[in-house]
Parts: sequence; structure tokens; C-alpha cells
Amino acid sequence: MSEIAIVTDSTCYIPEEDIVKYGITVVPLQVVYGNEAFREGTEITEEDFYQKLKTTDQLPTTSQPPIGEYVEAFEKLAKDYKRIIAIHMSSGISGTYQGAVAAASMVDIPVDVIDSEITTYAMGAVVTDAAKMAQEGKSREEILARVEYIRSTMKTYFMVEDLDFLYRGGRLNAAQLMLGNMLKIKPILTFENKKIVPFQKVRTRNKAKSGILDLFDEDAKTGKPLQVSIIQSKVMEEAEEWRQYILDKYPHTEVKIGNFGPVIAVHVGPGTLGLSWYYK
Repeated sequence: MSEIAIVTDSTCYIPEEDIVKYGITVVPLQVVYGNEAFREGTEITEEDFYQKLKTTDQLPTTSQPPIGEYVEAFEKLAKDYKRIIAIHMSSGISGTYQGAVAAASMVDIPVDVIDSEITTYAMGAVVTDAAKMAQEGKSREEILARVEYIRSTMKTYFMVEDLDFLYRGGRLNAAQLMLGNMLKIKPILTFENKKIVPFQKVRTRNKAKSGILDLFDEDAKTGKPLQVSIIQSKVMEEAEEWRQYILDKYPHTEVKIGNFGPVIAVHVGPGTLGLSWYYK
């Protein structure tokens, strides 16, 4: 049995079977409708979120886990493990990482808290890699080195269908929203310095998709083995087309498809499609 426990938050969107298989502990964020809060993954699913979206004009908000829930999770793991590595969503878009840091100072078990600088299944791939290594009996130093390698080399690009979600979620200002809608811009977005920023401005969805694939092609054509994550929100058919394109053209890649769950979908909306990759 591993001596190191791996913890993350619910925006990793790792499939349930992998969470169980690799013994990953997930601390849920919350989706808030007025006075009601729902824990992501257990009290509200992706389908629940989109169903509610159809019946309400008011977009819900999101909330990081209470510090007490981190403390509870860490203390429970302390009974069976000697230390914890906690990997969380980018501190540039949420206070989730800071909450884990605060909780780590309140427990007796040693906890390394890592800012993944990303989120969704791009982060989930990092967490899964760390959990596999922990099960294999790798040391803390080996796991942290691997996480840092992936974090520093991973590339992530995505596009949204409706800029209004980014605006209402506080990731876009009013001037950017007005200009984007007026010019019918479909920006390619990325993470830079832990925050979501425009990488390239294009005018159509197809051009944005082509632009992201062009960026991927530059790395894939080297022939080095790549771990690839496609993340989608209500556009599974397009995600499958990307997956088939990548596997047909680059057989040295491993490609998985993940979803934008409720917490992140609040901020990006349906129609969002992203691609993330790193050299194995």
C-alpha cells in the first residue's frame, strides 16, 4: 500500500472508475443557486446543471470548499498514510488552492499543496499520473518532480461558444464582451500566469478549432509520445472528431475525452471545446 495519499478538487473531472482505481480523494466545490449550495459530483451533476440552466434566467455562482472539509479529508487520510500531496485548480481563477494551504497548516500529517495552474481534465491528467506513481511506491520527491515536469510543459488551449458566460463569471470585462460580440470573435484562450487569457482572436468557430489543432500539430509532428486530453461541454461529437483525427494522424498519442463539469461550466457555458497535451 502507498504511504502517500493524493488529494484534488472536483474540477479535475476524473472518471469515477479512475478515482476508485487509483485511490484519489476528491474535495468538492459547490454550485450555488440563491441560498442553495450543491456539492459538485455528488449533489449536482453536469446534466443537472444544464437542465437547471434551461429553467432559470439567473446564472448560479460557485464556491470553493470550506476549509473544514479539507481538514476533515486530511485527518481521515492521516489514519492510513504518512503524507499527502494535494493538487488543485489554478490559484489565478479560484481560492481553492489557498484553502488547501490553510487546511494543511491545521493538521499533523505533512501535506504538499500544489497549484496546478490549470483546471478540468487537464489537471485531472496530472493528478492521475501522481496517483499512479504513489501506488507504485514512488517517493515524494519523484512524484513532485513529475508533477512539476507536467505542469511546466503542458499546453492548454480552448474556445467558448458564448462569451457572456466568461463575462458573467468575472473572467471577461464589459468592454471585451461588447467588442467580442460586435466583431463576432471566437477567441482561442489559454492559461498564462495562472489566469485565463486570450491567445489568438479569430472570427469563426471552425477557425478557432483549426487554430488549436495547428498548435497541437507543431508538437505532435515531432513523433514523441504525447498524453492528450480533449475537454468538451455538450459538444461530444466534435470532441470525438478531434480524437479520431489525432489518433489517425499521430498513433504515438494517447487521447482521452473529459467534460467541463458544473463548476467550470458556470464560467464557460455549453459549446466549449479544449485541447491539452504534454510529452510523456
